[in-house]
Amino acid sequence: MAAHRKPKQSPLGGQAARTAATLALASAATATVFEGSGHAAPRPTPAQVKAEVDRLYEEAEVATEKYNGAKEQADRAWAAFDRLRDESARRTDRLNRSRESLGAFAAAQYRSGGLDPAIRLVLASDPDQYLERAALAEKAGDRRAAAVASVRRELTAVRQLRGEAEGRLRELRTHEAELRRQKATVQGKLTAARTLLARLTAEERARYEAAVAAGAHDAAGAPGPSGTADRADRDSLPRGPITAPTTRAAEAIAFARAQLGKPYVWGATGPSAFDCSGLTQASWRAAGVSLPRTTYTQINAGRRVSRSELAPGDLVFFYSGISHVGLYIGGGQMIHAPRPGAPVRIAPIDEMPFAGATRVG
Repeated sequence: MAAHRKPKQSPLGGQAARTAATLALASAATATVFEGSGHAAPRPTPAQVKAEVDRLYEEAEVATEKYNGAKEQADRAWAAFDRLRDESARRTDRLNRSRESLGAFAAAQYRSGGLDPAIRLVLASDPDQYLERAALAEKAGDRRAAAVASVRRELTAVRQLRGEAEGRLRELRTHEAELRRQKATVQGKLTAARTLLARLTAEERARYEAAVAAGAHDAAGAPGPSGTADRADRDSLPRGPITAPTTRAAEAIAFARAQLGKPYVWGATGPSAFDCSGLTQASWRAAGVSLPRTTYTQINAGRRVSRSELAPGDLVFFYSGISHVGLYIGGGQMIHAPRPGAPVRIAPIDEMPFAGATRVG
């Protein structure tokens, strides 16, 4: 029947439809420099590409932290589901054993003929012996009643556990759906950034890389893009030992310092790669302090401090959405995992919009 239905009519007819089509074509012809088509769109400059790539990386980092949060919740839901499933299995095993005991008793009763106790007393050749057995039977009945009550309790517990497990499973599926959504968002942003960078010529890409390196090192008064980023970062550490307010803060900084040069990988918590909150979490874990997984939960993991109060070991946060974090090392500098293509490094905290700081440990 669907094949004979009339096609839906456009809500725009005649001149209105032609006007809409004209506007759509005009919009396509005047697309941005990053998505334009035809010879009319100017080629984006390396500076424009850098600005757009920076924006995409920032948005990817926001999505990364949401992914990290969803993964943390999914992991907790899995752990709770596994505990409920294990407890349900143990309860079910006890329930089955209790049922087997009752079944054995029922079979024994059937074999004994189930005569009325008064009749068995009349027929007994030794009434005293019968009365003794009756007393034992009464005790057995008490035990039987207790066994029935135990079966009922176990049955209720198993039903409750299975209901809780089903609820946890639904919760888990919700978290996993959010996990997939945020993963797709991150991958989409990173793919868009790579596509933009691929449009640059070799010379333009070199200038772009130099600009990124200069932003990471020159702004801190450290060596520029000559030499390795790892060596430059180590050279830019404050001269002499870093004086941290606590032993744990010193341990966290020592761990972060040992990670310089390792790659940024979104969602990574080490040991071979990190994202920003994964690095700070791992650094403080090495000092014996457990931090939550995401930037927007780490900021509430300790005592808030002002920028003027910063001390080595403090967590420093950036952007209005609290989407980036680094480990402060003094002298206006931090160790952080910046973004894809930029390994763990030292950078000035002025490099990004400051959003707050927290002291832990």
